[in-house]
Amino acid sequence: MSKTIHQMPEADRPREKLLRKGAAALSDRELLAVLLGKGTPGMDVMTLAGKLARLIDEKGLEVTAEDLTQFAGVGDAKATLILAAIEFARRRIKPEGAKIITPADLLPHIRHYADRKQEHFLCASINGANEILNIRVVSIGLIDRSPVHPREVFADALSDRASAVIVAHNHPSGSVEPSQSDINITAQLKAAGEIVGIELLDHIIFNRTGYFSFLEAGRL
Repeated sequence: MSKTIHQMPEADRPREKLLRKGAAALSDRELLAVLLGKGTPGMDVMTLAGKLARLIDEKGLEVTAEDLTQFAGVGDAKATLILAAIEFARRRIKPEGAKIITPADLLPHIRHYADRKQEHFLCASINGANEILNIRVVSIGLIDRSPVHPREVFADALSDRASAVIVAHNHPSGSVEPSQSDINITAQLKAAGEIVGIELLDHIIFNRTGYFSFLEAGRL
């Protein structure tokens, strides 16, 4: 079970950790905790940050103030701060509009999911100019399995009017070798993409230090 902010040694609390190690050393949840500042009488800031991180994973760049303020303890002030931080970063890092020359170019935009304790299955919508339209979490699974259905992968891609997708998921177990389940879902997604007219460019499995690309391995 995750520790509350008060159970952490002071040096390991998000704000102090950021000052000591830099922002890159913080997890998404810790970064959100810094933005939130504090939780509520009924919910520690780390718990609240975890809930918001999951919502933002699912919504991607489409997250709104209304999405955030549905959580107790997140009013207009905190919601606008979070949205401003996301937009400020987007304008500089720009996952939306970033050019994909090879599918592995997606990695810098998703590598922060590598430290998640569960598998996160991601889908990046790509337009005809090979630019990222959006990146979303399609499903969150168990330690070694993330069940996903083609309709979940292509639903948002269709609404984005994407011409292609790249799917990816982290392997919390460490190895990036594809399992039989990974091989099966890749074949299913490739076939479904051909039916709906959205090409599956690649399926990438990644961890903190490496990755496996079905395309680069000649298995797509």
